Amino acid sequence: MLLLIDAGNSRVKWALVPSGARGASALGQWTASGMVDHAQMATLSDTWREHRIVRVLVSNVAGQEMREKLEQALMRVLGLQPVPLEWFASCASLAGVRNHYRNPAQLGCDRFASVIGAHALYPGKALVVATCGTATTIDALTPDGIFQGGMILPGLGLMAASLARHTAQLPRVAETTGITEAFADHTDAAIISGCLAAQAGAIERAMRAHRQHYPDHQHHGDVQCVLSGGAAPLIAPHLGFPPLLVDNLVLIGLHHVAMNTSC
Repeated sequence: MLLLIDAGNSRVKWALVPSGARGASALGQWTASGMVDHAQMATLSDTWREHRIVRVLVSNVAGQEMREKLEQALMRVLGLQPVPLEWFASCASLAGVRNHYRNPAQLGCDRFASVIGAHALYPGKALVVATCGTATTIDALTPDGIFQGGMILPGLGLMAASLARHTAQLPRVAETTGITEAFADHTDAAIISGCLAAQAGAIERAMRAHRQHYPDHQHHGDVQCVLSGGAAPLIAPHLGFPPLLVDNLVLIGLHHVAMNTSC
C-alpha cells in the first residue's frame, strides 16, 4: 500500500491506496482513509499497522514537531522495514504543474499539492483553487498547468475567533452558524455573515482577475473554481457561481505525484 499523509495546521488527513494504481480514474479512490486532530496523533499507529505499507508520501505544513511525531508514528508501524519515506516539497516543476513563484521552494507544499491535484482532475482548464481551512488560500492555474501565484487570508473560523478575541463586547461564535441573509438581525449571525462575505468576496475577486486573461471563453473555456477544505461547504452557497467541491485535494495531488514518480 501507498500511504499519503496531509499534515495541516489543525488536523492530519491520510489515505491508503494500492501501490500499482494508475490513471486519473484512480485519484481519490482510497482503500482506507481518515482524519485526526493533532491531539489524537497517537491513534494513527494502530490504524496504519493493519495494512502492508511499502511507500509513504507526506505533505507537512505543521512544522518540525509534527514531522518528528509522524516519524515516530511511522517507526512504530514500519519497524526496521526499508520503506521509502518521502517528504513532499514545492519545486519549479512537477507532475504537470510549473511553479511561477519567485522562489518556487517558498510555496507551501500543501498549496503546491492542491494545484497539482486540481490540474490532474481538470486538465486543460483555467482554475482558481481555493482551500478553506485554518487559512484560506486562493491560487490561479492556467489551462497548461502554470501556477501563477495566489492569495492567503485568515480562514473562516480564524476570522470569527479574531473578532471575538479582540472585541470585548462580541461573543465567540461557532463558524457553523446557519446564515441565509446578508444582513443579520443578531450579533452572532452578523459576525459569521461578515466573515462569509469576506471569504466569498476574496474568491470571487480572484475569479474575476483570472477571467480577464481568458476573454474568449469559446476558445479557452471559462475559468472554474475548485473549492476544498473543511469550511468549503459553508462558503460554497455564498459564491455567485457553482464551484467544483473536492474533498482531500492535497491527498489527491500527492496521489497524482506518487503515480508519476518512482521512489
